[in-house]
Amino acid sequence: MDTTNIISIAKSTLEIEISELEKLKNRIDSQFAQAVEIIHSAKGKLIVVGIGKSAHVGNKIVATLNSTGTPSQFLHASEAIHGDLGVIQKQDVVLCISNSGNSPEITNLVPYLKDYSSALIAMTGNKNSKLAEFSEIILDTHVDVEACPNKLAPTSSTTIQMALGDALAVALMDLNDFKANDFAKFHPGGSLGKNLTAKVEQFLSSQKPQVTEEATIRDVIISISGSSHGITVVTNEDKIIGVITDGDLRRMLMKGEDISKVLAKDIMSAHPKTIEKEALAKEAMKILKDNNIGQLIVTENGTYFGIIDLHKLLDEGIN
Repeated sequence: MDTTNIISIAKSTLEIEISELEKLKNRIDSQFAQAVEIIHSAKGKLIVVGIGKSAHVGNKIVATLNSTGTPSQFLHASEAIHGDLGVIQKQDVVLCISNSGNSPEITNLVPYLKDYSSALIAMTGNKNSKLAEFSEIILDTHVDVEACPNKLAPTSSTTIQMALGDALAVALMDLNDFKANDFAKFHPGGSLGKNLTAKVEQFLSSQKPQVTEEATIRDVIISISGSSHGITVVTNEDKIIGVITDGDLRRMLMKGEDISKVLAKDIMSAHPKTIEKEALAKEAMKILKDNNIGQLIVTENGTYFGIIDLHKLLDEGIN
């Protein structure tokens, strides 16, 4: 098979699935709205049930819902009938995903799902199935064509299920007034969470290079060399006067002047960029990028507190 044929197959697959998504969009109706309202008003959590490929979809839907403010738990249909039904409480809502709605595991399970929960919602491609019969709400995920060349492997159907799960999550986010800061609470370790919540002081360098304005060039060189940042801060009783970088030293030496009497205040750059330690780390990154600098002075109530480094922020996923 040549490259042209491979590309053609890929495009055809996407065209089929896009077509099925368009049909799904046109089927969204009051049943979907009722499902969202039932889940939103539930006293308990949402239990998502599935088997086979629908189980994988269900796990993804649960992950999305949990990270966007809707407490959810996945229950595998084959395990449910052998004891795991105990996870369902009467205040919970069940969303059962099955393309056929008639697989043996599902047909055996649905009476219990209905009895043990406050509401049963079906996500199925067969509105005449046993799953649909026992459910208060039916979310129709019927597809006319699977993208698989044999029209057998779940492709279009799982895409539809996944997309409908996303639609549920987004609608519930809106009802819950779920904002970016709420999202960050559930993602403290990832770059998304860090960018939304991490403070400057979390990434503060352990080094705090500092000289007085009357410091000699020798003192300045020792201070800069004693840290990994290539910079030292010129202070007067912790009040920031300026900064000196290794670049400032090189430029001074290139002038060929007598440096024996040069003091820190003579070569420093006054009014350096600063940021308060309680500011968001992403704000520090913006200042660093906008001013094309590698380090930023951190302050506490306007006084010198430390250094934050561009590379440290990049390593931590701050952008």
